[in-house]
Amino acid sequence: MTKQVLILGATGQIAGHAIKALLNNGDDHLLLFTRPPQHLSNVDDKRETVIKGDTLKVAELDAAVAQADVVYANLRNPQIQQQAENIVAAMDKHGVKQLVWISSIGIYNEVPGKFGEWNNKELGGGQEDSYLGTYRKAADVISSSDLDYTIIRPAWLTNKDEVDYETTKRGESFKGTEVSRKSIGHFVAKIIDDPAPYARKDFGVDKPGTDGDKPAWY
Repeated sequence: MTKQVLILGATGQIAGHAIKALLNNGDDHLLLFTRPPQHLSNVDDKRETVIKGDTLKVAELDAAVAQADVVYANLRNPQIQQQAENIVAAMDKHGVKQLVWISSIGIYNEVPGKFGEWNNKELGGGQEDSYLGTYRKAADVISSSDLDYTIIRPAWLTNKDEVDYETTKRGESFKGTEVSRKSIGHFVAKIIDDPAPYARKDFGVDKPGTDGDKPAWY
């Protein structure tokens, strides 16, 4: 069955890889929701609809969610907790159940050893109003909802042209230090295509064999 997939933050780099994977691997129709639609290129009018909008503007978000069967949120904003609350409310209102949510490594203090110390220092672990603090609050909004959510916590991101990743569940120690944006995009598409194994779960995602005290390029 063809699904209407709403992609919030469609101009993001991970979203770009997910869009390509979804177009290549299935027949879903993609609703590309973004504040700067002029940054989207090579839009296929038969498979994609561009929607100019802001997730912090409830009416704009509500109108987009009303068209969707699935929501994938690829957002980065200091107000991400409010964005999460708006998305959950709109999905509840329109009876949309599946949500794929991109979060951050370290929100549960799940990164062990020297890498965990480095990650917390870089991202403000333990500070409520830090990057990690705000992303944790947003993830808590999602996980306390009744949605069939999947939360993804990527390792530090690279632009490598590869699909190579492994996952850890919530409550397990994070493994490697990096992963490609392309890998995350493909994981997102996989979840959207076959949601049942991933429903109401939360995954850390890294490239195997990249363990260390920090990402290799630092």
